[in-house]
This record gives sequence, C-alpha cells and structure tokens, in this order.
Amino acid sequence: MGIISMIVVGFIVGLLARAIMPGDQKLGIILTIILGIIGSVVAGYLGGALGFYQPGQGAGWIGSIVGAIIVLFIYGMIAKKS
Repeated sequence: MGIISMIVVGFIVGLLARAIMPGDQKLGIILTIILGIIGSVVAGYLGGALGFYQPGQGAGWIGSIVGAIIVLFIYGMIAKKS
C-alpha cells in the first residue's frame, strides 16, 4: 500500500507544482508522478539540512510542492540549453 500512496501523492504534488510554475511543461503522467516523488525527496533533504525536519521525518505537502517546483525549475534550465 505504501507504493500506491507514494504514486498518488507524487501525482498530486507534481500536478500542483506544474500548475504553480509558469510556462508550458510538456510532461506526461509518468514524468509528473516522478516529478512529485523527486520533489518530496528534495524537500526532505533540504528541510533536514535547514533544520525544518528531524532525521527520518518526511516532508509535508507544502515542502513537497516547493521541492517539485525547484526540480521543475532545474529541469527547465537544462531543457532550455538543449
């Protein structure tokens, strides 16, 4: 059940990050899910490094969305150069 919930949360976070980030992101459903999951991981590491989260504590919804926006911004910078 943990994998299914991770996919659902990743999809929701990815959709929200894509809606907030300006511009046209040409990502399918699979890349949107991956964006949300990676955004959650990035938010967990950054939040832990900045002292927002305790070791082993996962990122919250807002942190996950912010992490996904950061990942989407970096992806846009890389895709723009290609």
